[in-house]
Amino acid sequence: MAKILYEVKQNQNSHSVAYGKWFAQVKSLETLNTRKLAQHISEHGSIYTADVVFGVLEKFRSCLIEMLLESKKVKIEGLGTFYTTLENTKGGAQSKDKFSVNSHLNALHIRFLPEQEQELNISSRQFLKKADFINVDNLLKKEEEAESEGNSTGGNSGSGTNTGGNTGGNTGTNTGGNEGGGGESNGGGFESGGD
Repeated sequence: MAKILYEVKQNQNSHSVAYGKWFAQVKSLETLNTRKLAQHISEHGSIYTADVVFGVLEKFRSCLIEMLLESKKVKIEGLGTFYTTLENTKGGAQSKDKFSVNSHLNALHIRFLPEQEQELNISSRQFLKKADFINVDNLLKKEEEAESEGNSTGGNSGSGTNTGGNTGGNTGTNTGGNEGGGGESNGGGFESGGD
């Protein structure tokens, strides 16, 4: 089962009804760019090299944007559907004939709707069931315990003295040991329930 790292943070927004309450946030270890994703795909039994996969991903990105800008939705089976929505100005136009794109539209957004067909469902509630959740604080405590245990039983042999020592590292391979580096937080936003 997939492992999702999370940390529990307090809502510091004094204007929120949930001010002072505690919520879980995903703790990302790393952001994969297109090149790293291509390398990962090519290492999963693919017959294609990382460069070929990278080329396909780049073409997918440019074609996806092209199709969305032609008012088309793009459905990737097993993943979901990309589509666009409009953000209107608050209040809107007084009448249909007074509506103006320049005056009444704020933004054009790209949205994503996860696959919801039964056998491939990855909507938020179903996706929740597919993951195993691990509290980052618990991982750090285990590493500290292992380190202190290694230091006390290993003498000066160096056993266990470097556990979690890659603080600030930039890869997700040293799980829990690279807090603060390469990681990406949710930007302080809190969500509670809903799809």
